[in-house]
Amino acid sequence: MMNDSEEAIARDVEAVNRISAVPSILRIVCAHTGLGFAAVARVTDGSWTACAVQDDIQFGLKPGGRLDVNTTLCIEARAARQPVVIDHASQDPVYCNHPTPRLYNIESYISVPIVLKNGVYFGNLCAIDPRPAMVSHPSTVAMFTLFAELIALQLESEARHSVVESALLDERATAELREQFIAVLGHDLRNPLASVVVTAEQLLRRRAEPDLVKLGGRLRATARRMSRLIEDVMDFARGRLGSGLGLSWCEDDDLATALRDVVAELRGAHPERQVLDTLEFRGPLRYDRGRVQQLLSNLLGNALTHGAPEQPIRVEGAVEGDCVVLAVSNSGAPIAPEHLEKIFEPYWRPSTSKPGGGLGLGLHICAQIVKAHGGVLRVSSSAEAGTRFVARWPTGGGT
Repeated sequence: MMNDSEEAIARDVEAVNRISAVPSILRIVCAHTGLGFAAVARVTDGSWTACAVQDDIQFGLKPGGRLDVNTTLCIEARAARQPVVIDHASQDPVYCNHPTPRLYNIESYISVPIVLKNGVYFGNLCAIDPRPAMVSHPSTVAMFTLFAELIALQLESEARHSVVESALLDERATAELREQFIAVLGHDLRNPLASVVVTAEQLLRRRAEPDLVKLGGRLRATARRMSRLIEDVMDFARGRLGSGLGLSWCEDDDLATALRDVVAELRGAHPERQVLDTLEFRGPLRYDRGRVQQLLSNLLGNALTHGAPEQPIRVEGAVEGDCVVLAVSNSGAPIAPEHLEKIFEPYWRPSTSKPGGGLGLGLHICAQIVKAHGGVLRVSSSAEAGTRFVARWPTGGGT
């Protein structure tokens, strides 16, 4: 049973708002169906609370807003644990005389239960509009069901993480439980994430509908970010379980091309930012192409997040003596001296970090990638010189 107290419901609203994909999900729901209002609602026997809202018709509800649950159709979806779908309420043989559509002046309506894996009913993913719309198509119901399942998985992950953080005081016990959480996270999210990617690709093919294409691009970018988070935690789990980071060695003179591909990808994702690169590597080098690309992607992502938006980010790479040197620099607020020695620790984030910014594993994974190549990753930071990460490893890959 879930706790239905006012305090617990407030925590549930906050939990939904920590899921970065929810705003994109609600925008996609409205764009795909043509409905003007969509919400994730926490629904109990006695309350209906909006957790997140996309309101294009001035329905008037905001996150935390309440409705009398007995005046909603979500209570019926909750009782039956089945979707409630209405294309045209005033002409529907079941709902033409129902008080709810008349009370809220709605013609089209869809509500799909959000049920956690343990069978606990959390609430509903729902959408309405005063105009009729064909929302009963199987593909639309399937999309709502998929998104409801994804939200449920994310809520469960949030809950597990909260339990770990609040229940364990002993550092060793915390680490062991985190590793169990990592294994579950990597396993449980891969399949629904693959389904989200498929949905994004389908939206991107709707070239005649630019808004859907744009939303598809956002959803795909969100899915890619989630995929990178999963890979980070799985890399961390493998390292803690003793197998270490796996490397697939290659030997070629194409490292500059591999790194420019990463720079180009992040430039495309952040067209408003300036990323300058100077990459000049001599001779064949031994390295893991994918891991070194992951290293640069994480370092660049960190610079884009924390660097001054109006100043360029610089990527430099060269061979110095018998070492490969790769550096990423950005201007902006410096890292506090007391934080520099902690920055590569797993799960460490400064107290000033915004919620939803990641798990605190990205820079730790970077350091492990360089270490696996036989090298070291260092950081320096000052108001005058900016922040600079420098990775250095042997040209022979530590062999």
